[in-house]
Amino acid sequence: MSVLKLNYPVITLDGTELLAAGKELSEETLRELISSNSSSYEINSLADHGSIKQDLVSFLKRPPYNMVFADQGQVAELLKLMEGVNLVSPVLQSLDHFRKNDFYTYRHILMVFALSTLVAGDLIEDYQDRIREAATGPTHDIGKLCISPDILRKAAPLTRAEHHNLEHHAAAGYVLLSYYFKDSKTLPVAVAKEHHERTDGSGYPAGLKLNDRMVEIVAVSDIYDALISPRPYRPVAYDNRTAFEELTTMAETGKIGWEVVKALIAHSRRDKPHFSECEVSAEKRGAPPPGNVYGIIADEQDPDQSPENK
Repeated sequence: MSVLKLNYPVITLDGTELLAAGKELSEETLRELISSNSSSYEINSLADHGSIKQDLVSFLKRPPYNMVFADQGQVAELLKLMEGVNLVSPVLQSLDHFRKNDFYTYRHILMVFALSTLVAGDLIEDYQDRIREAATGPTHDIGKLCISPDILRKAAPLTRAEHHNLEHHAAAGYVLLSYYFKDSKTLPVAVAKEHHERTDGSGYPAGLKLNDRMVEIVAVSDIYDALISPRPYRPVAYDNRTAFEELTTMAETGKIGWEVVKALIAHSRRDKPHFSECEVSAEKRGAPPPGNVYGIIADEQDPDQSPENK
């Protein structure tokens, strides 16, 4: 397997360059990086940090999340589980940064955590331990600290160079979490690195075939939340049906797994069927919302409405 190489530098929130562009992310490189970190970080509960808990509760009450999280018992379990998710101070500070400077990413991070937790409860036997271990949503997009805010907030189509830069966030997250957690082999590190990989190997940054169910759950939750949310490049969100049609198309083509998709669909239905009994319509009637410029490369104007790399 080829070694991943950085196309851009990895820089911390305080401006420290951890690794330069062009550096290969070999095991030796990561060991040296980790050993260079002599800092001792304070560790705190996700639920007790700032307004995170209150913000999440507010987000859960908005459509279409209010349907997905209609079971108040599951919401209570989610909030209780948050109390057991403990993160080092640089990760929590990254959430503060996004809340202040890129609210889209902040809200997305929290909702991917909530959606991943919900689906993991259906598909993973020891999901509570796995959620705590993975600290899934709150860490999966930390690499966006290394992306220019102008790119993250850009409403017009990205240039090819900007799109390439945006994809850097997966490798950057891999490096940042390896450094902060002082371990490159943990689940949160894998989640940050691989949440844009696909089960057929068509994703990025390494073109790996997803084989960890928890990472797959985060990957699918990441796509779903990106679709149903207003974004700078798409002022109007996908409606819920069309978002699920996009996910089912990806499942039909082998890019993501059916079970995760069905679990999300089951939670969005009023009768809350078990995911194994959830029937999915093959009919596709939806269309991307007006004003959606995602996938259009500005220097080529080559539209591709695929939601895979959001």
